[in-house]
Amino acid sequence: MVKTHKFYLNDKFIVLDINSGAVHIVDEIVYDIIDLFEEKNLKEVKEILSNRYEEKDIEDAWGEISQLKENGLLYSEPVELGEIKYNEDNIVKALCLHVAHDCNLRCNYCFASQGDFDGEKLLMPLEIGKKALKFLVENSGKRKNLEVDFFGGEPLMNFEVVKKLVEYGEELEREYDKNFRFTITTNGVLLDKEKMDYINEKMDNVVLSIDGRREIHDKMRPTASGKGSYDIIAPKFLEFTKLRGDKSYYIRGTFTSHNLDFSEDVKFLKEEGFDIISMEPVVAEPEQDYAILDKDLEKVLSEYERLSKYYIEKNKSENGFEFFHFMIDLSQGPCFVKRVVGCGAGSEYLAVTPEGHLYPCHQFVGNEDFKIGTVDDGIVKPEIVNEFKKSNVITKIACQECWAKFYCSGGCHANAYNFNKDISIPYEIGCEMERKRVECAISIKANML
Repeated sequence: MVKTHKFYLNDKFIVLDINSGAVHIVDEIVYDIIDLFEEKNLKEVKEILSNRYEEKDIEDAWGEISQLKENGLLYSEPVELGEIKYNEDNIVKALCLHVAHDCNLRCNYCFASQGDFDGEKLLMPLEIGKKALKFLVENSGKRKNLEVDFFGGEPLMNFEVVKKLVEYGEELEREYDKNFRFTITTNGVLLDKEKMDYINEKMDNVVLSIDGRREIHDKMRPTASGKGSYDIIAPKFLEFTKLRGDKSYYIRGTFTSHNLDFSEDVKFLKEEGFDIISMEPVVAEPEQDYAILDKDLEKVLSEYERLSKYYIEKNKSENGFEFFHFMIDLSQGPCFVKRVVGCGAGSEYLAVTPEGHLYPCHQFVGNEDFKIGTVDDGIVKPEIVNEFKKSNVITKIACQECWAKFYCSGGCHANAYNFNKDISIPYEIGCEMERKRVECAISIKANML
């Protein structure tokens, strides 16, 4: 079993101890010895590297590596975990409320079929939303902090219900001694000053959908009439983020095969004035002209490296920004179980449709095989919940030899199912991207010390 992973990026030689999570910024000589250390003795290593390094330097580097191994920070053995005991009490901590199965944009790559999830165009009735929030508090056990994402389609199309649900949530907070963190995800078309003020007051986080450069955005995110939407939403988003102050938000874009140079879109958004940015790869069937295929991976991975260099440059100046996939925790948090099981979809996190049906997450909505219950009846298919609870980096065969498994937690269940018809078989293109993003994120940390 491979115990270390090493890479050179952004002028840093980096060695990762896979099982302990220890990250080492090393000299080139240590970097060169790492692959030889467990297979060769010191004498053999001296012979192999004699044309590159002085004997004394090799001995010193060997001693340094030996000390790290002795301290359990290099070549550490995997912990025998057995079966992971995860959420045994079936606590629900978060809901994705689909308050609108309708949308005022016609995004080409929309996994939700332009908002209706291959069903009827519906808005969530207030009573269904109330039942969903009541279901959440009644199934949250002793957990105090609960999360609710108002989602669609486009949730601003049902904004009066959103406001009434926030008000109802505040009543439940007092009654059940809970704390709701509300998030809303919007394409921005219906944003106005009144909505901005309300969202800034009531929402703990906001996700604003825009894909970057005008020509890229308008190609993939037209209005119902077929016209581009960039000029409609960009000024609103800029106004909104300025009004938001220091409260959380994300500019959330999607890149496709049409903009494999997506680092340029991140740069564009940064220069426009946005400081917290996410740019996600599209996940699409291979026959779609915008799908990212194996042949595109080399370009995508190099683009992440380009973006990491730009990120370091900006964040070493006074003009820094955040990029979601470069935000990484190297302190061994969150808890080990969370690093093994991931997002909690199908167990701690559920999606609720306008009719009140429960699904493992928003990306499974519309697939009847994954409908696990309703807000009236609760969970009626516990076998599906158990399937999701047992799908983790310990049980996924492909994850067991992957050096990045404790950073990605096994990847997205929905992507695995959509490509492999099995939530336990990861989406390999996504895995390759994640490994590169982790390398970039660690190299950024190394450069910001």
